[in-house]
Amino acid sequence: MIEIQNTATLSGHQNPIFTVENSQKAGIIFTGGNDKGVVEWNVKKPGFIKVLFPVKSSVYSLHCPVSAPLLLAAERSGQVDVFNFEEQKIVAVLDQHKLPVFDIKSVSSKNELIISSEDGTVSIWDINSLKLLFSFRVSTDTVRVISISPDEKTVAFGCKDNTIRIYNLEDYSLIHIIDEHTMPISSIQFSPDGKHLLSGSRDAQLKIWSSSDYSLVQSIPAHLFSIYSIAFHPDLPFMATASRDKSIKIWDTETYSLKKTISLEKGYNAHRLSINKIIWEPVDNQLISVSDDKLLKIWKVGFGS
Repeated sequence: MIEIQNTATLSGHQNPIFTVENSQKAGIIFTGGNDKGVVEWNVKKPGFIKVLFPVKSSVYSLHCPVSAPLLLAAERSGQVDVFNFEEQKIVAVLDQHKLPVFDIKSVSSKNELIISSEDGTVSIWDINSLKLLFSFRVSTDTVRVISISPDEKTVAFGCKDNTIRIYNLEDYSLIHIIDEHTMPISSIQFSPDGKHLLSGSRDAQLKIWSSSDYSLVQSIPAHLFSIYSIAFHPDLPFMATASRDKSIKIWDTETYSLKKTISLEKGYNAHRLSINKIIWEPVDNQLISVSDDKLLKIWKVGFGS
């Protein structure tokens, strides 16, 4: 039996929140959205800490690389702000892209940053020097989301043209194109064991692909509208999905069966508008969600026998 409790609802954002990211420091998270700054929050003693730094346009993605004391913020303007925690300031602005940047991930084994944009290209950066290494075209339209396989051998890009494009991380050569969603890809995530790639789309379908040959394992009509976020539990065989339909769903990852729905309709103190991102914070394994309703919610999820 899965027990759900909304342990905190944090307000402070004046506009929709688009993204949330765990800090390298346990118990600290960051949020960004259609506001004037990136916000730092305490999860252990839930509350606002401070506005970490101002931004010029909406923030679509935040990323804290494991291998560097940095926070990167992807802006609608196309620029990426790089904040250094040791120096407590913005140390670089990456301005390769002139159209909105939607996602940022890092490859620890290569010390590289991967940045995707509405311009259809992906840029690769050295994480230490913050210099552009190269960029390449992935699609003629927006490259919306990025997921890196646990072994850091492959990277998957979810695109607005309904496709998922798989590249080799060694030389960034194209391996495979998946073209089975009927609408743009809005979320993508490799499973922790690396065996599956999961994709969510504006078609509200959650699709599970085999990582060995990218064949379709299962297709689930998981939500009513776009699936914006997929988050695997750090330790247990469960995951969560979040959607524009205002619900969070908890799934068993051994059978991909639905175990719990968190929504207003189910009687929870849930979000009233689109849920844009969910993450598990690694200390107490609480689930954190952010929404167009301008709120950040912390959920205690108890997995009983």
